[in-house]
Order: sequence, then structure tokens, then C-alpha cells
Amino acid sequence: MKHRYLPMTSQDEKDMLDTIGIQSIDELFADIPEKVRFKGEYNIKPAKSESSLTKELAQLAAKNADSNRFASFLGAGVYDHYKPIIVDHVISRSEFYTAYTPYQPEISQGELQAIFEFQTMISELTGMDLANSSMYDGGTALAEAGMLAAGHTRRKKILVSRAVHPESRAVVRSYALGQSIEVEEIPLKDGHTDVEALKNLIDDNVAAVMIQYPNFFGQVEDLAVLEPVIHEAGALFVVSANPLALGALTPPGKLGADITVGDAQPFGIAEAFGGPHCGYFAVTKKLMRKVPGRLVGETTDEDGRRGFVLTLQAREQHIRRDKATSNICSNQALNALAASVAMTALGKVGTKQMALQNITKTYYMKQQLKNAGFEIAFDGAHFNEIVVKTKVPVKEINAALLEKAIIGGYDLGRSYDELEGHMLVAVTEQRMKEEIDAFVQVVAAAVQEMGATHA
Repeated sequence: MKHRYLPMTSQDEKDMLDTIGIQSIDELFADIPEKVRFKGEYNIKPAKSESSLTKELAQLAAKNADSNRFASFLGAGVYDHYKPIIVDHVISRSEFYTAYTPYQPEISQGELQAIFEFQTMISELTGMDLANSSMYDGGTALAEAGMLAAGHTRRKKILVSRAVHPESRAVVRSYALGQSIEVEEIPLKDGHTDVEALKNLIDDNVAAVMIQYPNFFGQVEDLAVLEPVIHEAGALFVVSANPLALGALTPPGKLGADITVGDAQPFGIAEAFGGPHCGYFAVTKKLMRKVPGRLVGETTDEDGRRGFVLTLQAREQHIRRDKATSNICSNQALNALAASVAMTALGKVGTKQMALQNITKTYYMKQQLKNAGFEIAFDGAHFNEIVVKTKVPVKEINAALLEKAIIGGYDLGRSYDELEGHMLVAVTEQRMKEEIDAFVQVVAAAVQEMGATHA
């Protein structure tokens, strides 16, 4: 057989042609004019044996600067976190990785229970009354929160902080455009949402105010100060939260959030070149019938045994687009399972310890950078990430870091004109003291060398 994974024998071809009553493949395409048919050779390499191809692909993959071989200080929404080894073991079981959709509870109890546990843990982490079965990612979850708020309040304006992830803000704008909803951004002050600016912008036409916690710069927003400003105007308080940070920070639900969303990537989900990941969506009880996507509920069967079913489903979200309340009616079940397994393996104590390591190691990085003569852009409490002024182009510093097997931080000049020459540096629990010290040493040497070049 010529192609191992394309088992088309000459006899297979003949049998199919006989079945449809023609003599050749050319006859099959007889209705397509000769002049539009491709007659040349494709510009691709000749086929290789499986062994040779596997070796070539491995060599190509080895050119990637991945976080398995490089020390990564790149965050900006996707992070190199500890993943308990049991995660891959569980999600590799065929009953999970081949399952698509649990519409039939009588044969989907394992999948439904896994989703129910995910919902429960997310609710506990966020301090909200309930959570859905997951969404595509954090960005779409935030946009869905905005649409829910607009529908619930019957208002047509959303305020979103500029300290929210730039890509998430772009997704919100895309969603809002189709619903004729206005999106306005709240200015920044010292790396935080400007509270006074919010007071001037908010009015009785604002459906929701969106805040990130911790924000895109790693700064911990003061939700307790923002909450009364938002609710006094009758708007919903939407918080996009890093779920790992909630192992150490006060959960948004305890600080008045109406909707808390985010991405579960920090829990057991690979960076995977930016996705796919797993968004979560949690709300207060008053909004539970408007939650997009799926909800799994606990029940009992006719014999009194515990069981799980999809519940409170707006069926039109699946089959009647003209009456749909959401653009998302599916979920990221496999990645949600990975997050559930990771959270279970870590437990409450482990999650808190992991969060605290992110805080202490980031603080150590901050102090080492200061000792090396660098200025940290923003003061105040921070989690996981800090902003450092590099004095020279971040792109060039990152090139120098790569030569030392270090993945540098995010160039904030790509998203914020006023932050040209600023690097967003992420320090997770995965980073060792030696790696942090090496980062500071290489950056300092690169800046000194390039300082002379750019003088």
C-alpha cells in the first residue's frame, strides 16, 4: 500500500468508478472545462517515508523557542504554569477526548459530572453563585458578558478599561458592532483604571463596566472603589479575572461583581501557541437564566440516584439564530476537564501556594531589576507581571535574550503608543531564582551595549 493513512487501493478505485458507472477519474471531472483544470505539478516536496518525515518534523519543531527548553518570561494572557502530570493522563482517556456533546445524559454521566465539577470550582474561586460549562476563551467570554449586560439592562453602551487585555477589547468591539452597541474606553492612571474618568463617563445609558483583575499590566485593581460608582449608575459590574490569582486575592463575587469571566488556561492547559484554551463565565443568581452556553445541573433519577443533566437551556441558542441570546452555545469540554483535574490535584491549599509563588517571585524580579538600575513603571500591588522601562527597543532586548535561551517579555509599544520602550515581564511559579537572575543580567548587558549603539 502506497499511503499508510490513505488506504485507497487500485481495486477500491475501480469498484467506486464501476458503482457510479464511469471508466476513469478524468471522466468524473468531465464537466469541468479543460482550460480551468490545473495541469502542472504542485510546488511541494516529494513524499517521504514515515520515518524520514517524522525526523524532519522533529527537526523543524526543535527550532521553536518553546517553554519546555527556554525560560519563558512572556505572559500577556498566556502563561507557562505548572501542570500536574495527572492532567494529560485523564484527558487522554478515549471517553473524554472523543466525546463531543453530552446531549444524552443516559450515556454521558462521566462528561456531565466533569463539567459540573468545573462549574462548582469556578464558582468557589470567583465567589459567584454559579458558572457555566465553559466558553471558547477569555476574550469571547468577556464579549458575551457585555452582550448579556446590554440585553439585561436594555442599554446600548459599554465602558471598558484600557487596562483590559487589548485583544479582549477588540473582541468586545467586534461583538458590539453587530448589536449596535457603543463601546468607550476608560483612560488609565498609573497603570490602573482612572476612577475619576469613570465617574465622568458613566451615565444611565451604560449597560456594563468592564475591569480586568489583575489588569493587563499585572496591577491589582481596587474593585471595592469601582463597584459603588458602577452600581449607583445602574450598570452591571463585569470583571475579567485570572483564576489563579483568585487563589490569593479577594474574589470578585465578594466585591460586588455581577459577572466574572476569564480564561482557565493557568490551570492545566498548555500555552499551545495561544490556543485553544477555555473561557469561564460566572454570574449572580439573578442572571442565571441569561447565561450563554451550557449549564449542567445535579438531579436524581427515578431510583433516587445522583445524576447530571443539561439544565436551564435556551434551546433557541442552538437551532433558532433569530432568537438566540448568545453567539456561543457550545463549550470547551476537554480543556475544562483539564482545568478541573489541575484544580483538583492542587486543591485549595496548593492553589493558594501557587498563587503566592507568582507574587513573591514577581516581587523578587522587581527588586533585582531595580538593583540593576531599571525603573518599574507602576507602583502598587501586582500579580504575576510587572512593567519595566527598557530605555531601548524591546524587540532588540528580546533578540538578545533568545540567544541565551530566554523568552523575553511582551513589547507594550505594540498595544499602547505611550508605552513604547516598556516590557511586560511575567514571572510564574515555574521560574527559578537562577533564571530570574540570568534574565536581569542579560537585559542589563543588552541595554548597556545597545545604549551605546542608540546614543
